[in-house]
Amino acid sequence: MKRTRRDLFKSAAVAGAGAALAGDSAQAQAGPKMLFEAARATIPIVGSSDVFAVRRIYCIGRNYAAHSREMGSDPTREPPFFFQKPTDAIQNVKIGDVADHPYPSLTKNYHYEVELVAALKTGGRNISLDKALDHVFGYAVGLDMTRRDLQQALANEKKPWEIGKSFDRSAPLGPIHPVDKVGHFTQGAISLAVNGIVKQNANLSFMIWSVAEQIAKLSEANELFPGDIIYSGTPENVGPVVKGDVILCKIEKLPDMSVKIV
Repeated sequence: MKRTRRDLFKSAAVAGAGAALAGDSAQAQAGPKMLFEAARATIPIVGSSDVFAVRRIYCIGRNYAAHSREMGSDPTREPPFFFQKPTDAIQNVKIGDVADHPYPSLTKNYHYEVELVAALKTGGRNISLDKALDHVFGYAVGLDMTRRDLQQALANEKKPWEIGKSFDRSAPLGPIHPVDKVGHFTQGAISLAVNGIVKQNANLSFMIWSVAEQIAKLSEANELFPGDIIYSGTPENVGPVVKGDVILCKIEKLPDMSVKIV
């Protein structure tokens, strides 16, 4: 039988449709294609070539009584509250280095807050207090840097003050020290100096809510997972820094951590 031009076009269309369906089927089996690779924040681990992949950054607010009072709150009546920072807020600072830390945009009142950071290896919901520390992989020295003027202005307007806390490189921290090397931190000196002058000086035992209590309370609101880190609050005497200032953070049993504002 002689095939017409119409028959040839029809055959080609059918073949093309079949190839497209085969291609779609192959792509469906392979799974969706990622449009771009999103970088994942990691933190070095002392004594290991491995790194700690960060899932979420939790921070507890006003967790030292004197700091709570200087921020205008009554710590005896306030339950714990938490906020988050994006994972790209992390700035890794090597032991022994003085890392350049950029003064951020939009602020004229940039504050330091030294904090103990707990890194979780496991998680769960409604974690009991007596099991909470079993979930901790290790600890680090951290800074919760804050655009205080933005935070206070938004708080005064009863608006979310995320922009005052959650911005690029607002969470500098040193490497993680595994629990099997340093133990847990329920007490010990914590301090911060600016240009050699001590500004914050307290003890971890002054926390209103301990690290274990923070983990237990957080797990009531959100399921916790490996890779979550918790900034455990700062002592009193937070204050401003300007370009050129050098911040030195100390927590007993951990190496110092230092940044220069540039």
